[in-house]
Amino acid sequence: MDISLSGHMQDGSHRLTQRVYYEDTDFSGFVYHARYLHFFERGRTDFIRLLGVSQGALHAQTDPADAVAFVVRRMEIDFRSPARMDDVLTIVTTPAEVRGARMLLSQAITRDDQVLAAAEVTVAVINGFGRARRLPDALMQRFSGGGHPEASTGEEA
Repeated sequence: MDISLSGHMQDGSHRLTQRVYYEDTDFSGFVYHARYLHFFERGRTDFIRLLGVSQGALHAQTDPADAVAFVVRRMEIDFRSPARMDDVLTIVTTPAEVRGARMLLSQAITRDDQVLAAAEVTVAVINGFGRARRLPDALMQRFSGGGHPEASTGEEA
C-alpha cells in the first residue's frame, strides 16, 4: 500500500493534500458547496487509514454484532472563502473527543494556511445491524492518540 497517497500525521492531526478539479466546480468556477463534503470525507477516511485501521476488515466480521462501521450523525460546516479550480487544498482532521460510541472530529479545508471551510463532525460507531456499539478498546486507543502506525497495513485492526 502506498500510504503517501493517504496524507500524513502532524501534531496530532491528519493532513491530506487534494487538488480542485473541474468536476468539483460549478458554473461560477468556484467549488460547489456539496463537494466540500467529499473533501471532508476523504480526510476522515485517510485519517482512519493512517491509524492502521482497515475499514473493510472491520465491516467483514463473521458476526454482524462484532462489525464496526462509522456513520456521520451530525455535521456543522462554516463556509468562509471559496476554492477555485486548480487550487491545492489541505484537509486537516483532528480528533476532538473520542468516547463510547461516538467521536467528535474537527476538520478544516485550507489553501496556503487560509481556512476556506471548517466542520465539526460527530461520527457514530455502529455494528452490522446498524445499532450503536462502543468503539473497541484497541481502536479507542488509536483514535485517542495512543498510536499512529502510519506504515501499518491496517490488517491487525
